[in-house]
Amino acid sequence: MRAFSERDCIAHIFTRDNGVLVGMLRGAAVAKKNKPLIGQYGFVSWNARVDSQLGVFHFESEKNLSAPLMMNPELLKIMNSVFSLIYTLIPERESYEHLYIKTLDLLNELPNSQSPYDLYLKWEIDLLADLGYALDLTKCSGCGRADNLVYLSPKTGRAVCADCGAPYIDKLYKLPVNLNITKRFISGICASQGVDVPVSRKIL
Repeated sequence: MRAFSERDCIAHIFTRDNGVLVGMLRGAAVAKKNKPLIGQYGFVSWNARVDSQLGVFHFESEKNLSAPLMMNPELLKIMNSVFSLIYTLIPERESYEHLYIKTLDLLNELPNSQSPYDLYLKWEIDLLADLGYALDLTKCSGCGRADNLVYLSPKTGRAVCADCGAPYIDKLYKLPVNLNITKRFISGICASQGVDVPVSRKIL
């Protein structure tokens, strides 16, 4: 959210059916109950006279998914990175139901996870796939073999075996996929859209 007046806020809400929606939340800046916050899950309606208008939200919280993360700075960094990437890269009013479900799964699993960054890495791989940059680690893009896959092509997102990758080692990423590799893909997507990589993603 960002402040619009002393009482109201402009909010971006990630919805299951309609993707990211933008609208006004009346009284959100001064609300004491049902205050909309990052990580809250609930029901929202959006109303406007015409679709091109900003519109007004009515939000009712069902569960605060961020509450179990508040005492863990690392988990908070992960959650903030998730929503900053959604805010930055997901176009408005386009359905991303698969990513929506994966985001809910991630937030529900993080508090009890022994490997939160592995969970987050899987979420980023899903994000890349939904943005049209699916990683294919099943076979070599050069010869088709399914073994000895040690590299990843930054251009195609496909695996490369040791033999095919030998002449291009300095241009390929080394497997397995990690957060540095996914950040490079995200940086490329941000550059193509003319936006910066969110600060919350840079610090992970």
